[in-house]
Amino acid sequence: MENFNFICPTKIIFGKGTENRVGEETKKYSKKVLFVYGSVSIKKTGLYDKVVKSLSENNVEYIELSGVKPNPRLSLVYEGINKCRENDIDFILAVGGGSVIDTAKAIAVGALYDGDVWDFFLGKAEIKRALPVGVILTLAATGSEASDSAVITNEDGWYKKGIHSDLIRPQFAIMNPELLYTLPAYQTAAGAADIMAHIMERYFTNVKNVDLTDRLCEATLKTVINNVPKLIEDPTDYDARAEVMWAGTIAHNGLLDTGRIGDWASHRIEHELSAIYDIAHGAGLAIIFPAWMKYVYKHDLDRFVQFAVKVWDVDLTYTDREAIALEGIKRLENFFRSIGLPVTLKDANIPYNKFEEMANKCTSNGTATVGQFVKLGKEDIINIYNIAR
Repeated sequence: MENFNFICPTKIIFGKGTENRVGEETKKYSKKVLFVYGSVSIKKTGLYDKVVKSLSENNVEYIELSGVKPNPRLSLVYEGINKCRENDIDFILAVGGGSVIDTAKAIAVGALYDGDVWDFFLGKAEIKRALPVGVILTLAATGSEASDSAVITNEDGWYKKGIHSDLIRPQFAIMNPELLYTLPAYQTAAGAADIMAHIMERYFTNVKNVDLTDRLCEATLKTVINNVPKLIEDPTDYDARAEVMWAGTIAHNGLLDTGRIGDWASHRIEHELSAIYDIAHGAGLAIIFPAWMKYVYKHDLDRFVQFAVKVWDVDLTYTDREAIALEGIKRLENFFRSIGLPVTLKDANIPYNKFEEMANKCTSNGTATVGQFVKLGKEDIINIYNIAR
């Protein structure tokens, strides 16, 4: 086990009706906030009215920023930064899923920085200050409600990059599983794939003697696997929603990282897909992760056997250990397919003509590698795209 520091100060406010507490939580930090959300969905569901009512009852003034899209755009981050500066905003309230929260986090960093916020994403600047952020979560997927990360797409060249800092962990996250009842089945499924990918990025490690976090990873994966089909069948199953929603937070708040070094190659490889083709991040991961597994499983066959047996209940009486490992990968693919996700580029109608461009972007024009479990260069990434065809 590796040395580690673990900090997750986000206050989790979980359960039915908790969205009505947003005003009393927000006023602890500010009397004037930037209220960031997506489109009309929170107005259709009535959540917008609840938020506005709670803020008003607690004498919290708000300036709105709407229009956040999946794979959130840098242009809207710039707009939010300008609104913060023009209106003396000192707190950001994000109401939505990961794209809304990541937009809020990027604004929080950029509002206090004299240069271009994209500097942080390019590694040209270090995050030293950020406005505080609060969250009402409406999608179980990215774990951004309690994570130290945010990912933004720059439309100039369609680059998708992330930042990390404990300074951007939200102050509070309000999580009512009922708010997810109206999600389309595809969004629920893509969110589940994102959650699972966050766990698997950590699970596939070269660090030995990490039994505790292995078991935590396996349990969190099985929780998602067991409950997501229930939500596809009945989107108003509160107990299943609650299980998956909490799993999404645990998957990415840092707990499952403790003592281990994660991989993160699959995320980097997928970012190039969703940056160019605007596919849902979770759906892209459902394509890339099994392809990555098929490419690297021989690096540590024992770990892939463990994954197959502990997560997918593959019978150890299979003919050989390689067959067990491959069956585990097959069952992952079959699960993604069973909940309505693509598992190949063809399934997602993504062409095959930009593999080199994507691999170049992923590896800084072939000068860098990605991943820790197995370090992958440009040709490796092209091979993985080809496996994913």
